[in-house]
Amino acid sequence: MAKKTKDAKLRDAANRDVAVNRRALHDYEILERYEAGIALTGSEIKSVRDGRVSLQEAYARPEKGQVFLQGAHIAEYGPASYQGHEPRRPRRLLLHRRQIQELAEETDQKGLTIIPLRMYLKNGLAKLELAVARGRRSYDKRQAIATKEAQREIERALRQRTRDQ
Repeated sequence: MAKKTKDAKLRDAANRDVAVNRRALHDYEILERYEAGIALTGSEIKSVRDGRVSLQEAYARPEKGQVFLQGAHIAEYGPASYQGHEPRRPRRLLLHRRQIQELAEETDQKGLTIIPLRMYLKNGLAKLELAVARGRRSYDKRQAIATKEAQREIERALRQRTRDQ
């Protein structure tokens, strides 16, 4: 077992998931994914690096040629004292103009929304993986669960069969 060098440890710390919205994959059908930067204040990025982020009720909305992340909770950073931040304030997402236009056009369609899938650090910068998604109804969710279980059964049977041979 090889030891990690100091540089490798720093690289791993600079490139890691901070928050994952697992519920989104269950509640929505993902159509398209985007990567966006986030405009954060100093105390917010420190909270993000501590992993004190929740994307559970978050969504993104295009407004006036920009896209804003709404409802994401980034906990206050204690040592920031009076220079702290509001935990649920809208945060501007950093995207190319063409991507913003695409997102605005896609969300104008009936039933489509922009949801954050995960927040992560990439080379020390906070990034957000966004998805254009369509909400699933309860029977769609049951159908998705049934197909996943059927796929698992098939894989188990194949593994058992290869072990027996």
